[in-house]
Amino acid sequence: MTLLYLTHRIPYPPNKGDKISTFNMMRHLSKSHDIHLGTFIDADEDWQYVEKLHDYCKSVCVEKLDKKRGMMGAIKGLLRHEPLSVAYYKNKRMSQWVDHILAHEKPDAILMYSGCTGQFVYGKTAAGPRTIFNAEDVDSEKFRSYAEDKNRFKKWFFQREARLLRDYECRMAKAFDQTVFISEAEAALFRTLCPESAEKITHRTQGVDVDYFDPDLDFADPYPEGTRAIVFVGAMDYWPNIKAVTWYVDEVLPQVQKRHPDILFAIVGMSPTDAVRRLAEHPGVLVTGSVPDVRPYVQHAWGVCLPLTIARGIQNKALEAMAMGKRIIATKDALAGIRPCPETKALVAQNSADLIAHSCALLDEDKAQIKEARRFIIDHYGWDANLSNYETLVFGQNSSERI
Repeated sequence: MTLLYLTHRIPYPPNKGDKISTFNMMRHLSKSHDIHLGTFIDADEDWQYVEKLHDYCKSVCVEKLDKKRGMMGAIKGLLRHEPLSVAYYKNKRMSQWVDHILAHEKPDAILMYSGCTGQFVYGKTAAGPRTIFNAEDVDSEKFRSYAEDKNRFKKWFFQREARLLRDYECRMAKAFDQTVFISEAEAALFRTLCPESAEKITHRTQGVDVDYFDPDLDFADPYPEGTRAIVFVGAMDYWPNIKAVTWYVDEVLPQVQKRHPDILFAIVGMSPTDAVRRLAEHPGVLVTGSVPDVRPYVQHAWGVCLPLTIARGIQNKALEAMAMGKRIIATKDALAGIRPCPETKALVAQNSADLIAHSCALLDEDKAQIKEARRFIIDHYGWDANLSNYETLVFGQNSSERI
């Protein structure tokens, strides 16, 4: 069958949360279907991967997410009472390309990944292809959370975005055949916000490449000799991640160091902001920036710490850590959407005191692989089985059950 697939960011390479999902969807669906991909590039280094997309797609439209043009779109969105995160993506050429694909390729289904891509299809498919609005997270709630600890102007800004984005999300859900979220919790929340579309709201299950994240692969230890690392992995220009590691370094690490002076808190991830880089000035903090492979940093760590106070959906970094048999210290929000499994031995923290206690307890133990955690991931979060169910939804299953 023929699929029009829209993503807000190029789905290659699969080196961060959304790209892991969009790549695996593209990889799986391309085995049996013709894909026409419309996507955006927001980092110049990603232009080198455009040709790779043709290994999976029959045709490709790639537009540069130009910051200057995006800001102009956002300003217009401000005047038009539109959500700025959607207005930022307005693109005439992408809209025209979608029109062309709809007219000439007549796709059997349209998969829109991320809320902002819905605008390119909205109002164009009255009697045509099946439409799947893969919103992933309730983004309007994320902006509502952002407003909680901001000053007066930023609070107004984020509250405005939350309100208008919720209206947009509900409008998309009403227009399209199915709206899909990353977890049952996100889907349930959205049903309360948009009850008129409740029967069309479902959720999928995230996946992990369990062969890639294999703890038995042999990697050199990247950490300085004589240290015991607790690692955080994530894109370090993303505000929730910045807030998480700053909290740990400022309020947790100094207390843990009193008991375990050899602790190393490793912050591993691309595009660290200046604020994140400055954290490396603290004793016992390593900021790597982009690395060719995160697996050595996870494999040789005593554990993975996810002190996220703002988190939506399912955290890939939690699933990947468990796939490598690692103990996790995490807030409740960081584990939201993941099936409960006591055998994974995750240490759940509600506050700084919990993080301190759990970090010390982790370092008191020998570094060990938790085989039960890996088995749990293999049984419930392997990509291929999950995406076979997802493929059925995209091309015709009409269900509000978990897929």
